[in-house]
Amino acid sequence: MAVAVLFFSTGWSVQAATSVGEPDPVKMDAKTETLIKGALKFLASKQHPNGAWGSQDEEIRHQVAMTAYVLMCFQAAGQLPGEGEYGKAVHLGVQYLVDATAPDGLIGNRNNGQYMYNHGIAAIALGEIYGQTKTPALRTKLDRIIKVILSSQNNEGGWRYRPVARDADISVTVLQVVALRAAKNAGLDVPQRTIDNAVKYVKSCYHEKTGGFCYQPNREPGYARTAAAIYSLQVCGLYEDPMVKAGARYLLGIARNNQDWFTYGNFYAAPALYMVGGESWGKYYPAMRDFLVQNAVTRGDMTWWEPTIDGGRMGVGQVYCTSVYAMMLAMPYHYIPLYQR
Repeated sequence: MAVAVLFFSTGWSVQAATSVGEPDPVKMDAKTETLIKGALKFLASKQHPNGAWGSQDEEIRHQVAMTAYVLMCFQAAGQLPGEGEYGKAVHLGVQYLVDATAPDGLIGNRNNGQYMYNHGIAAIALGEIYGQTKTPALRTKLDRIIKVILSSQNNEGGWRYRPVARDADISVTVLQVVALRAAKNAGLDVPQRTIDNAVKYVKSCYHEKTGGFCYQPNREPGYARTAAAIYSLQVCGLYEDPMVKAGARYLLGIARNNQDWFTYGNFYAAPALYMVGGESWGKYYPAMRDFLVQNAVTRGDMTWWEPTIDGGRMGVGQVYCTSVYAMMLAMPYHYIPLYQR
């Protein structure tokens, strides 16, 4: 296929997005800021010549998703294509995702049985970058990417691992919902009906007895599922929904060593509780920050996190863990527009 080469304006300056409402109860301290800077340097050092990230174990099989996670991390620290210390790395990462997009709009390897997961996280990263850069070539690709999501929503309002309108689960659905919201915020045509139906599916996974959310309706709730659910509901504007508030309480009531899919779950829990704000965010962030500071590995001016912490398997590789954890630590910068009310 023909490769679209992206050209980014160098006249755009990074501005911190701001939340409407109460001020952020947590502040960035010097030690955390040093760790974030070290993590960005580490991630930049791990980028492949083709712009992709992902080098260990399953990361290699999921380079589209790994690249998207890293791009979200750079965005959280105010880095955009052609802007900031790592503007070139971000540019190359975006170009990799663009090059990985097929003519029909599907991103990534079709032989990977979970490719709507990869598609969803990549669509979020590209949607947020397009919203802040308005690059015409990226818009053309993003239109096709979003049409894949629109065409594969099932009758319940959800999505599954393959782009066919059959069954659904909350993990894949949340990614598509957030991607649609990012695209809509950026000015792309996304029918409100599609988002409304998706919200109905997410709410159908609510577990009233516990306040958590399930992988599919009428199953057992879990940490990652609940974090993903209330994250997506808030992105769709349901900030004060009783299910969101109940879900936040559910998350804060689970001890760290009982959190299923720790890295993946907290990728959602951090922005979810950030948007809830107030006491919930004020309780979550300092505890998570202290845990991540304690377990960071620093060599010279680079910082990273290993996938095994406290004797437990937290993620699939250094790039994955480092991108997610550094993104979480950087949230008090308020740079990602999607996370602002």
